[in-house]
Amino acid sequence: MVKKNYQTELQIDEKKIVKAMLKNKPISTKYAIELCRELKNKPINKAERFLRDIVEMKRFLPLRKYNKKVPHRRGNAISKTKSGKYPVKTAKVFLELLQNLKANADYKGLDSEKLILKHLFASYGFRRITFQPQGRISGKRRKKKSTHLEAMAVEGA
Repeated sequence: MVKKNYQTELQIDEKKIVKAMLKNKPISTKYAIELCRELKNKPINKAERFLRDIVEMKRFLPLRKYNKKVPHRRGNAISKTKSGKYPVKTAKVFLELLQNLKANADYKGLDSEKLILKHLFASYGFRRITFQPQGRISGKRRKKKSTHLEAMAVEGA
């Protein structure tokens, strides 16, 4: 079994903590970082509802850090900003991560409906090199992005 190193250690009893990790997912790291900021300290049910709304394009992901040349959206501001986008692919991967968290909570004997997301982290994954054909002779190297994701949740009252 591989030892998984997480980026933080919560000072809480290990029996109440649930962890999940996804490696090398082909999603945008910038949107993953913004989603981590937005979902932190939320109950898992509200986080899933927010992600489903992004997939259905009912709500936008507010971009506070990576917001260059991003238009404002109509309606009220979310998280103190009106600029945002709809990263559907990233939201689907985060839904998969939350499903893993719930499954781990059920395995540990915790109530998966009372989970609160305490730690979310996204970092650059492995860059796969591909070649884009360009003309008759030469090609152009491209690097495909990937992202590592990790999450920790605590059973709340």
